[in-house]
Amino acid sequence: MKPKIYIDGKEGTTGLQIYERLGGRDDIDLLLIDEDKRKDIDARKALLNAADIVFLCLPDDAARQAVALIENDRTRVIDASTAHRTAAGWAYGFAELSDAHRTAIAHAARVANPGCHASGFISSVYPLVAHGIVSADRALTCSSLTGYSGGGKKLIAEYEAADRDPRHDSHRIYGLNLQHKHLPEMQHVCGLTAAPVFVPILGDFYKGMATTVMLPDCNAAHVHDTLAQHYAGQTLVTVAPLGGDQPVIYADTLAGHDSLRLIVTGHSTQTIVTALFDNLGKGASGAAVQNMNIMLGLEETTGLTV
Repeated sequence: MKPKIYIDGKEGTTGLQIYERLGGRDDIDLLLIDEDKRKDIDARKALLNAADIVFLCLPDDAARQAVALIENDRTRVIDASTAHRTAAGWAYGFAELSDAHRTAIAHAARVANPGCHASGFISSVYPLVAHGIVSADRALTCSSLTGYSGGGKKLIAEYEAADRDPRHDSHRIYGLNLQHKHLPEMQHVCGLTAAPVFVPILGDFYKGMATTVMLPDCNAAHVHDTLAQHYAGQTLVTVAPLGGDQPVIYADTLAGHDSLRLIVTGHSTQTIVTALFDNLGKGASGAAVQNMNIMLGLEETTGLTV
């Protein structure tokens, strides 16, 4: 019998992208709610409890409420919201971080899908902390350039309007209070004693992301070798040759892909690591589908674009 899959919040950007990756597959049974009942709690509850795996593509409070509607111990959950990323009892859905992470995802009843900016930061920093290259109490700084699709339908409409604000032609720095919602998972998952100084930047392009961590007093070759060894054999997370594939980095290079590529540049005393990926791919929906594949014991790249 095919596993039954339900996307709660299919109409949002992340939900639609998950649906695109699942809609043509014949190895799952995709449960769909009637359009006029998508906000009907009873109809949603019935599907939440009928599914083998549920994707939650909802605001944080709605995601918590959806979990509470599940009344059986069979339905497994992949939550794409921020609600459960540091919660006890939830596996963190970034399989490439370690064998323990992949095993936890495979057996978990509850998986928290990583945030997009957090994916870029954690993919770079987690291995460096784990291998002792960066100390857990080090003060880290990070910037992350993202396409506007990460802001959801309202922001997409704002950027694609015929009469849009001409200031959108330029990148904009936001999150100026330095309290971005992805900071708790960045700190928690990497085991840091303090959150990094992190600033996100919104670009005038639909999708793509370049998240850069600055590492003064680090040898670029040593950092590169550590990351290359850590991710050796992985398909969806790879490390470019030292210095990068090109002399410059374009943030939308991996738009349309579900993989992530780490680029280490610098010299013997200063290093930066840039995670290059699609904010809707490995930064959201692609990662969610990868987690589902792992939970079902399938080849984890099934339905994904590497």
